[in-house]
Amino acid sequence: MLSRLSNVTRSPGDPKVLETGPSSLKPADRFGRALGWFSMGLGLTELFAPQVLTRWLGVEGKEGLVRAYGAREIASGVMCLSVNNDYGAYSRVAGDMLDLASLAAAYNDDNPKKGNVGIAIAAVVGITIVDALAGQTIRNLHNRKGEPVRDYSDRSGFPRGVGYSRGKASEGSPQDYRATPAAAGASKPTGETSPASADLQLEVPA
Repeated sequence: MLSRLSNVTRSPGDPKVLETGPSSLKPADRFGRALGWFSMGLGLTELFAPQVLTRWLGVEGKEGLVRAYGAREIASGVMCLSVNNDYGAYSRVAGDMLDLASLAAAYNDDNPKKGNVGIAIAAVVGITIVDALAGQTIRNLHNRKGEPVRDYSDRSGFPRGVGYSRGKASEGSPQDYRATPAAAGASKPTGETSPASADLQLEVPA
């Protein structure tokens, strides 16, 4: 399915993806992406249907705040689906802390939906722990601390070194790169072309 969708964004003439190979994602990466999709779904709900949540929590009139939290969830979801999905998981932890602060303010005896708020607080606490563990696991998976740093400063890209290549280039002169008699047919009048003139050969010093 994803390979077919990727073909939609390709320019005419680009090769098409017929079949995708096995994924190199680790279980931690996959879980981070799952958190991203969850965050996207929750964010869209908060953004387009905030009244459902405010009524269930007994905080009618806070729809603007819920929409702002929805936009934050979508941003975190995008980060979770990106290459740096550990930052996405940690951004969700920061968002969870904001959610807990808002829910704590709504957890009072004057709220007729206090029980629902308590359920939401317990759920967010569990999600916060999961988000923190996911971020740490993903970061540890891709952390390269302790590994030796590879030094390529002594490599030039030339198999025999820069000095050898420069020496070979300085051995010849412009006069050495002259046309051989095979190109003599090019001096004939227009319309008369010898077979040898079709292939211009150059004499290059060994």
